[in-house]
Amino acid sequence: MDFDGVRTFIAVADTGQFQEAASRLSLTQQAVSKRIAALEASLGARLFVRTPRGVQLTIDGQVFLPHARRLLEAAERAADSVRPGRRRLRVDVVKPNLGSARILRDFHSAHPEIEIDVVTHLFDAKTALAAVRAGTIDATFRAITRPAQQLTDGLVATRVLDDAVELLTSDTHRLAAATSLTPAELAKHKVWMPFIVPGTEWAAYYDELAARFGLTIDTLGPDFGIDALLEVIAGSPSLATLVGEHIRLVWPAEYNLRRIPIRNPMLVYPHSLVWRSDNAHPALAKLRAYLDARRDMYRHLKAWSPPWTGR
Repeated sequence: MDFDGVRTFIAVADTGQFQEAASRLSLTQQAVSKRIAALEASLGARLFVRTPRGVQLTIDGQVFLPHARRLLEAAERAADSVRPGRRRLRVDVVKPNLGSARILRDFHSAHPEIEIDVVTHLFDAKTALAAVRAGTIDATFRAITRPAQQLTDGLVATRVLDDAVELLTSDTHRLAAATSLTPAELAKHKVWMPFIVPGTEWAAYYDELAARFGLTIDTLGPDFGIDALLEVIAGSPSLATLVGEHIRLVWPAEYNLRRIPIRNPMLVYPHSLVWRSDNAHPALAKLRAYLDARRDMYRHLKAWSPPWTGR
């Protein structure tokens, strides 16, 4: 249906005169007449009758008017949903408990007026970057392992969060009393990480980490999720795992888990923000400016990260 015709019909119905409707719409009276005639032809119904003082709605016109108003309102909402600054900013954070979600929450706290759709169903970087290219999301927080191959078709990335790696153990583990550990000390103990999936960006990161510092990372066993992992770690004097400093973990008090920082050097998992260079959403520009202004808070420039991460 021609929305210009519907908009013109409503203007004529509200004013009762073609000339006044034409003035309201910045059209000629002839253009208004043509639009109404075309709308009546498409509907197969007469909407107005002429009177000495102007026009009046026919019975069909009276029936059509409330539907026309709702139709025009729906069209305006549909247009607003995709206009820059009107629709919500869609950002992928991988999982809601990761550090990327935390800094997006920080951004929303600083800019509560900005509406955000938080996306958590995209599995790996390949899927997330395809969504950015397609325009189904505005941005993603990901580790970029192959920049030359991944950042194509107008994709741009900037490193925004260095998430320091920590060892998570039970209070009965041999390392539980340590206030910090070096990678060399960690290399003497096996690390259990059943959530590593081959081919993912986090698998690439931990492969590089293990090779660089001689770590033994065991990925065997089914991944039943973070709650099951915490339960197993809490009950074991020998199993430990690696987590990010900014990950949000909640466990029962009786677990008595320990989070031990790794230093000399600090190890960080690098999160980059990736977006399309032609994305004009004003909230995306605000997010980028926010992250850039907080580089000192979110980045650890002297920490270790794989050489493919860049700076």
